[in-house]
Amino acid sequence: MRPVKDKQFIHLTVNGETYDVPVKPKDTLLDILRDKLGLTGTKEGCDTGKCGACTVLVDGQAVRSCLTLAISVRGRIITTIEGLVEDKELHPLQQAFIEHGALQCGYCTPGMIMTARAFLDENPTPTEEEIKEAISGNICRCTGYSSIVEAIQAAAKQIANEAHS
Repeated sequence: MRPVKDKQFIHLTVNGETYDVPVKPKDTLLDILRDKLGLTGTKEGCDTGKCGACTVLVDGQAVRSCLTLAISVRGRIITTIEGLVEDKELHPLQQAFIEHGALQCGYCTPGMIMTARAFLDENPTPTEEEIKEAISGNICRCTGYSSIVEAIQAAAKQIANEAHS
């Protein structure tokens, strides 16, 4: 890490790519993702960690990037909504959100999907109630949540089927 005036460089791995990024002490992970790396899929909603729009994965765990200081993720593995696409194929959660109409304006969708991804990694066969609890920290003002829960259920089944094939 080299200090440059009020900045220092941190090493990050984001969506499989490595970066050395100059950060100020107050920069959040959200700032770095959107402003320095151009990954605008992660949204800034409330800027207080209450809406979940900025959720990304850090070492597989869902975190609010608006509350996470960039310096604290030095050397860690970050996955954003853009990182779920593999070989130009949408992740089953992304596809299920489309197929089940689980998005309208789309603003909350990246954070919702990233929350669901971390949840399904830990609980691949959830009940409807477990899904509702898992996404309870993500606010959606458009869909009413039913289609979101259905999409997560469908994705969980598809992921399980792919794991058995």
